Amino acid sequence: MDVFNHLESEVRGYCRSWPTVFTTARGSHITDEHGKTYLDFFAGAGTLNYGHNNPELKRRLIDYLTGDSIVHSLDMYTAAKRTFLERFEEVVLKPRGLDYKVQFPGPAGNHSVEAALKLARKYTGRETVVSFTNAFHGMTLGALAVTGNSMKRTGAGVPLGHGVAMPYDNYLDGRTPDFLLFDTMLDDSGSGLDKPAAVIVETVQGEGGINAATADWLRGLADLCRRHEILLIVDDVQMGCGRTGAFFSFEEAGITPDIVCLSKSLSGYGLPFAVTLMRRDLDVWEPGEHNGTFRGFNPAFVTATGALEEYWTGEGLEKQTLAKGELVERGLNDIALAHAGAVDAVRGRGLAWGLVMRDAALAPQVCNEAFQRGLLMETSGPEGEVVKLLPPLTTTDEELGRGLEIIAESIAAVRDRVAV
Repeated sequence: MDVFNHLESEVRGYCRSWPTVFTTARGSHITDEHGKTYLDFFAGAGTLNYGHNNPELKRRLIDYLTGDSIVHSLDMYTAAKRTFLERFEEVVLKPRGLDYKVQFPGPAGNHSVEAALKLARKYTGRETVVSFTNAFHGMTLGALAVTGNSMKRTGAGVPLGHGVAMPYDNYLDGRTPDFLLFDTMLDDSGSGLDKPAAVIVETVQGEGGINAATADWLRGLADLCRRHEILLIVDDVQMGCGRTGAFFSFEEAGITPDIVCLSKSLSGYGLPFAVTLMRRDLDVWEPGEHNGTFRGFNPAFVTATGALEEYWTGEGLEKQTLAKGELVERGLNDIALAHAGAVDAVRGRGLAWGLVMRDAALAPQVCNEAFQRGLLMETSGPEGEVVKLLPPLTTTDEELGRGLEIIAESIAAVRDRVAV
């Protein structure tokens, strides 16, 4: 570990929880240089929905690279980009009745969010963007301004303006009707809330603690935005591409956002790739007004096209993911019942799940015990109190069962040690 400690910045994070050097990976497993193999319920923070080194996507990528095909092209026209756009419209947009324009803003989710915020402000001529408690939208300044986590916000080092936070679904435990505060402030010229350009929301807050909004709440939010002529942005960076079952996480609610942010598993292979989708009439950009050097990464176009063709034609992954999600939910509920003194709640959708620990200090201990037993998980939530599960969507039922066993063993070990 000496070279990492000597040369790499102190900002490194995940490696502190998993102090080993990884070398190879396949499917739902990752192996370190000592030959120990771990079951991966982290999946690159949701970037590897189709598993590590998916063989079909790898074959397409290798064939593309060995053919001396275009790798870097900024926003020039390429055959790989054309094929991706054609297949994305055919496989994703048209079957869902969506008529979005596609912007390639840069290689990561925060680039998609930044483009969405800038576009909403340009189109409406307004500055304020409303986000929600416990939201996370990225680490660049615009995205941080609509992020709730105080530690991440403080790291900006400058004031973060033009953002206002409202209560997320069930933030007040049902004591206040949905959107009462938001609606009242919008209707009151003395509230101090300028009319927003947009509202940005995650249908399931991943980093915020696996807080899943109900379909009714999301429909209510969409209705509020329509009534007040506010653009609705759905940040689907982590929960899109099938994580909650459907390709887009908002499909279950039957809403149509004005702007959608996608990244993480969009490439299907862990390659950097992001898009911002927008209603056609919102596409008011001037040429080059929002750009970036790595907004045309052709290898990602190739693997993304492969993922669409392999997993989203026909029935796609949706039914399988929902069935696996039910298996995980049952297993976690059994664990919560067996360890009621330590576990406060189970929450999630699809294959995004969280165990909420009564004592926030226990969550990282549980993840550490799981690591020692060969399972990778991370924590989330404002106090790091949630043990978070994001297994690849291709994880087998047997692998999910083994992971649940390790979680149960890990909680039992922590309870024995601290006598919860």
